[in-house]
Amino acid sequence: MKVTDHIKQAKDTLFSFEILPPLKGEHFDHLQNNIARLLEYNPAFIDVTYHQQEVEYRELPDGNLEKKTVRKRPGTVGMSAAIQYKTLKDVIPHIICGGFTKEDTENALIDLHFLGIDNILIVRGDPVSNQKYFVPEKEGHSHALGLVKQVSDLNKGKYLDEELLNSHPTNFCIGVAGYPEKHSEAANFSLDLKNLKDKVDAGADYIVTQMFFDNEKYFDFVDKCRAIGINVPIIPGLKALATKRQLQILPQTFHIDLPDDLVKEALKCKDNTQTRQLGVEWAIAQSKELKAKGAPVLHYYTMGKSDNIEKIVSAVF
Repeated sequence: MKVTDHIKQAKDTLFSFEILPPLKGEHFDHLQNNIARLLEYNPAFIDVTYHQQEVEYRELPDGNLEKKTVRKRPGTVGMSAAIQYKTLKDVIPHIICGGFTKEDTENALIDLHFLGIDNILIVRGDPVSNQKYFVPEKEGHSHALGLVKQVSDLNKGKYLDEELLNSHPTNFCIGVAGYPEKHSEAANFSLDLKNLKDKVDAGADYIVTQMFFDNEKYFDFVDKCRAIGINVPIIPGLKALATKRQLQILPQTFHIDLPDDLVKEALKCKDNTQTRQLGVEWAIAQSKELKAKGAPVLHYYTMGKSDNIEKIVSAVF
């Protein structure tokens, strides 16, 4: 079932969560156990992230450098199919610009279509660790908008090879990312909203936000989206603070602000056990307010851990 159909049929706020594929060489069982803990609360769907390949340079005994391309978290498509057919839950694999040519993208989408996966989330993706700025593939997309247009075309039966006969249209429900506190690379908030509207106008069916810790930022974001004609569902993305170090890491990595009250309480915590509990309590309060005010879905970023998300969901749903 499509995400938009889940939302249309729901009588109350739904919940979903995002997982990372295991690192190369790790077994799927650990991740499967984390998923199983949350299935009890009937998630509407499960997101699976995608991570592009990276380039590493290793010093050889003679002093020269060897360039090696690695993919640290492969298996998004395979894992998405496994989860969907083992759990009977709808799965949303992420499709990114980085590391893909347009033909690679088309082939991946065809695979997903054949597997019966009809939801995707489109994001440009971050620069890899050896890049200061995002660099697309030579024949790839430099922005998520181009990727949305390609999927929208495929939904109309328009493939890259225009000479195909009897081309069969796909039927993907397209999600895109939104930023209540502005994308870090956007010149200003107004331009960021315009870019988001362009993606919706190009065929995006719903929006999932970057994590935020102040609900007012989400409510204000939704109001501003509606004011410029963005009328698709806007799903809030939530992350539970887990360690004191995240007071520094989260703003640096995701370009977000943390509320003063949360920071003050976190600094009082004696250890990360107390910090993790604080994060759970803060996320519960956020979730209850968002649910009370009619958010369509509460989407949780698990970062590969489910114990804290289980506590939050059990208190809210």
